[in-house]
Order: sequence, then C-alpha cells, then structure tokens
Amino acid sequence: MNKNFDKSLGFAIHDVARLLRVSFDRQASGTGLTRAQWSVLAHLHRNNGVQQKTLACMMDITPITLARHLDRLEVDAWIERRDDPDDRRAKRVYLNPKAGPMMATLTTLGQRVRAQAMSGISPQDEEKFMQVLLQIRDNLSAANNVRDT
Repeated sequence: MNKNFDKSLGFAIHDVARLLRVSFDRQASGTGLTRAQWSVLAHLHRNNGVQQKTLACMMDITPITLARHLDRLEVDAWIERRDDPDDRRAKRVYLNPKAGPMMATLTTLGQRVRAQAMSGISPQDEEKFMQVLLQIRDNLSAANNVRDT
C-alpha cells in the first residue's frame, strides 16, 4: 500500500467531503428532509428563481433526477415552479416562504458542522485554508470551463 495515499489531494478532499456529509446528515436527520432535498433547497437559497435545467447543472445531477426531487418538494410546499417569462419551454424554481425557517435551521447545522471540522485550527489557518481551497476550485473551474456554483 502506498503510504502517501492519505496525503493525496483528491483522496483527502473526497474523504473530508464525505465526513462533512455524514456529520451534517446525522444532525439534520430530524428535519424530515433527505440530503438530496436539503441540497436542492440550499442551491435555491443561493440562486432563487433559477431555471430548472440550470439548477440540475449546478447540482451536477440529471434533469430527471432533479425533477423527482422538485416534485416532492413542491407537493410539500417547500418550492414552486413557474413558467419562465423569457422561454416558454422552461420552468424557474423558487423557494416558498415556508422554506425560510428551514434554511435558518440548515444554516445553523452547517455552522455547527464547520465549527466541529475546524476545531483546533486557528482563525488565521482557517482563512488561509479557505483561500487555498477556493483558488484550487477556481483553477479547476477555469481549466475545465465549469461555472462556479
């Protein structure tokens, strides 16, 4: 076994992301939403009113998969879909007011997970880490001609 495997950038980022999801899932289990559902809500919170096809691209999921999530969220009144005034074939997706308190809850849970993840790391190191991580994201986005989400 390669002793440097744990120091691989891709492996480390993937493993940290997995552990962040596990921690968040555990803390969000009482919300009544699945990870996929709160992910849709979080993306809409940042991009409310986005076209459905654009949202699928942002989330890196297929449009049909997103449509299933949106169907469930719409039935439960978390979101609504409206016709796009500029493209009659497209739908835009909006958060309903009901989602406001849930977004506040998810934000609080996210802050708790972040604090847990950053425990023992100085504010200066955390800031530098975020700068480096965002630079890596920007480099890869530019190299792959991918829009940041």
